[in-house]
Amino acid sequence: MKEQIARVQAEALEQIAAAGCIKELENARVAILGKKGSLTQVQQGMKDVPKEDKPAVGALLNAARSAISAALETRMQELQKQADAAAVAGVDMTLPGGSLPAGGLHPISIVREEAVRILRRMGFTLADGPEIEDEWHCFDALNTPPDHPARNEKDTFYFDSGKLLRTQTSTVQARVMERQAPPVRIICPGSAFRRDAIDATHLSAFNQIEGLYVDHEVSVGDLKGTLEYFLKALFGDDTAVRFRPHFFPFTEPSFEIDVLLQATGQEPRWIEIAGCGMVNPAVFENIDRETGKSLYAGCTGFAFGIGLERLAMIRWGIRDIRLLIENDVRFLAQFQ
Repeated sequence: MKEQIARVQAEALEQIAAAGCIKELENARVAILGKKGSLTQVQQGMKDVPKEDKPAVGALLNAARSAISAALETRMQELQKQADAAAVAGVDMTLPGGSLPAGGLHPISIVREEAVRILRRMGFTLADGPEIEDEWHCFDALNTPPDHPARNEKDTFYFDSGKLLRTQTSTVQARVMERQAPPVRIICPGSAFRRDAIDATHLSAFNQIEGLYVDHEVSVGDLKGTLEYFLKALFGDDTAVRFRPHFFPFTEPSFEIDVLLQATGQEPRWIEIAGCGMVNPAVFENIDRETGKSLYAGCTGFAFGIGLERLAMIRWGIRDIRLLIENDVRFLAQFQ
């Protein structure tokens, strides 16, 4: 048995040294250490070795395996070094490396970061919440009645569980008010989802940034001044902004905000970018009723929701909102 181990070890080391490439070395490893390898076959004969000889034979077998494994590792390093040298043969390693094209942020990311930066300078803090919501936070807390069109499955993405994809990031506002006493001054950037037909100004999955300011004696003047300052800080002091009366269940009075879009090659046109208004007192009552507290009694506040895609369209004069989701490199390269 001892002579057999020594013979197998010597043959294995010769086979390893003779391997001329990594593939040949792997074949040698399998032929020696594999299930049917020469050393494995010898090891299986240990059952026939007399009990008193097993320690010495076992030690010899372990030493042979260690020597073969070490030889395999050394030869692998040698062959890998040869392969690496062959791969760069004829290449001038002193030449400067080629430049790679620089990437850039998506226009939605650019406008979101700028919007957040402006609003944070005005004292707003960031808040976040889940995209899969329940009806209470998406509708009931915000004073949306059961027969409102937004609650219909033709307008909202529902799951079999009764949960839904949030239709606006206002759900975050409800969640913050449940756990925080006034004053509240937050912004909630994130995705929202509606069953809108996709066209030049609408998407079914889009991005919003919503804001909420609640305290005592907050007025419509605060709302108007905040949003006018924000839009002019984002687009420039000469930006044309208009407020139109509207209806939203969660604000009263309510307004829609339009900004004049001046796209190259087109006549200037007003484009709706936001909804806003003074928080409906019913919202405060719903929150206090749900939490069992009276945190918002006597408070006033304003809320707004702005579409980030619309901001990008106005910022760069983009004619069609669908360009923002097509991932055409020729389009996106303009913003790098």
